[in-house]
Amino acid sequence: MSRRTRRARAAPVTWRTRAAPVTRRPQTAPATRRFQTAPGGEPVRFVDEFRQQPLAQGLARALARAAERLPRPIQIMEVCGGHTHAIFRFGLHDLLPPQVRLIHGPGCPVCVTPRSRVEQAIAIARQPGVILTCFGDMLRVPGRRTSLLGARAEGADVRMVYSALDALEIARAHPDRQVVWFAIGFETTIPGNAMAALRARGMGLRNFYLLTSQVLLPPALRAILDAPDVRVDAFIGPGHVSTIIGTEPYRFVAEEYGRPVVISGFEPLDLLQSILMIVRQLVEGRAEVEVQYRRAVPPRGNPIALRAMAEVFRPVTQEWRGLGVLPESGLGLRPEFAEMDADRAFPDIAPGELPDPRACACGEILRGVRTPPECPVFGTGCTPEHPLGACMVSPEGACAAYYRYRPHRDGREGAPAAATPASGAAAATFAAGRAAPGGESR
Repeated sequence: MSRRTRRARAAPVTWRTRAAPVTRRPQTAPATRRFQTAPGGEPVRFVDEFRQQPLAQGLARALARAAERLPRPIQIMEVCGGHTHAIFRFGLHDLLPPQVRLIHGPGCPVCVTPRSRVEQAIAIARQPGVILTCFGDMLRVPGRRTSLLGARAEGADVRMVYSALDALEIARAHPDRQVVWFAIGFETTIPGNAMAALRARGMGLRNFYLLTSQVLLPPALRAILDAPDVRVDAFIGPGHVSTIIGTEPYRFVAEEYGRPVVISGFEPLDLLQSILMIVRQLVEGRAEVEVQYRRAVPPRGNPIALRAMAEVFRPVTQEWRGLGVLPESGLGLRPEFAEMDADRAFPDIAPGELPDPRACACGEILRGVRTPPECPVFGTGCTPEHPLGACMVSPEGACAAYYRYRPHRDGREGAPAAATPASGAAAATFAAGRAAPGGESR
């Protein structure tokens, strides 16, 4: 049997698969980087090429023609918060035909982290001898009375880091302190958390802990499709998550629910093409999982990352902001890594129940039931400077996108105006990398 045949017949790796421990390859000298070149000899940078005005105008016209064949208006949910911000930054709403409406989903890892877990992190950070590390956008997420940033101002040792490996280095440098990594995120960041745990075990560190609030996207999609209060006709699949998990985990959306999924990149042409692919599926009566972001998303994902996740973590019931408690929708540490579990290291600090403030509509926004302007405190009682909910804090939050990019009315900061008809005006700004007219805050 040839090597290629063996590879083709190999079973796909998932985060459920128990596999051999991940081993590091010996480091070699970095090779000279060569840019891929276009037919004319110019280097392909994968940014400017996806912001070209003529192509954007052509996609907008093709989308308008295809949408005329839809039997009714449709709602497409962009799952990823990065997609939400790209849509607003480049004014893509202005290019959509009236039959197509975009709604926002739960693809913001900071936003879906429950308030009770944030409050638990604050309580742990206040313990003597503890260094709590987290991503920068977690610092300002409100707990009951304050945030991690507020706790730091009161004397807690809370440090912003860029990755779990940075937290690991802090633990190595401070063997006399308990270093807790607030391990949040989707499948995109979970492999980094897994590698940190594996390295900590390999280094023999006894002072490194993970406070996990890790979530899996497919169970959230199922919960949204089963919910009676929102209608989703199709999904724009997340590009970064899909580089890890591939396309197979989305198959149930098409086969069981009859909804198309198109995994998209993050540039304007990526998103316009993805929406066009969705509309064509609906017009033709198809429901399939397609990949627009082929330059980054392999069908089987990243087997090395999936093996690392499976070695360190196991499926657990997880609480989500907005979606509630979903079975097997999160990943917690396996028993072999129990000594790194912050819940066990600090048993007297339990998360408990802590719902969002009544005035905050963050949970409904994450389900696509409401839009940020429909929240009664949007832009008034809840602003980036004084957030009431996580959706206004995170750079991937829908409220933050509306507040930053939508035009304002009545002189009130953050209040969105109605979308303008589709035209080539928004596309004309892509080549310069600016947001479209009506997509830049004033």
